[in-house]
Amino acid sequence: MKKALLLAALIAAVGAAQAQSATYAIDPSHTAVTFEAKHFGTSTLRGRWDKKEGSVTLDKAAKTGKVEFTIDMASLTTGTAPFDGHLKSKDFFAVEEFPTAKFVGDKFTFNGDKVASVSGELTLRGKTNPVTLTATGFNCYENPRLKREVCGGDFETTIQRSQWGITYALPAVTPDAIHLLVQVEAIKQ
Repeated sequence: MKKALLLAALIAAVGAAQAQSATYAIDPSHTAVTFEAKHFGTSTLRGRWDKKEGSVTLDKAAKTGKVEFTIDMASLTTGTAPFDGHLKSKDFFAVEEFPTAKFVGDKFTFNGDKVASVSGELTLRGKTNPVTLTATGFNCYENPRLKREVCGGDFETTIQRSQWGITYALPAVTPDAIHLLVQVEAIKQ
């Protein structure tokens, strides 16, 4: 009898632990991926990708999670069409050959109940390298219009573009270090 009660308690505990995990769909209208790079050491060039999708699985109690985030590289915009075309060329992102970039992160660190960073791998131009996105803000709230929980924040990192084979005009025009900013909100499913 004791074994049956212990087994039932264990099954209930596992079920409760699994119930803590929730899946969130990235809201593209409240999510942006932006890059910043110095131009000849003077002004800062900025661009963003308008099309992105993905999901986040988050277990706040266990302090674990996983994010999968895909960017349509052809959706790049800087506000200047000729510059966009150059960035999409083989000199930089080679969009025709590599139409998407993907981040998969499964190492979450927390500061209390807030996500502090997400580490994983960024695949860009067919090459995969480790990246850690550090949160500069994170929160979850009950969206009054959707009647569902929304979690999100601002994350940033600096990557070395040469690690992904983007070496055009290094370092004369733009440096190797590129600042990435990810603003993300995801809706609980």
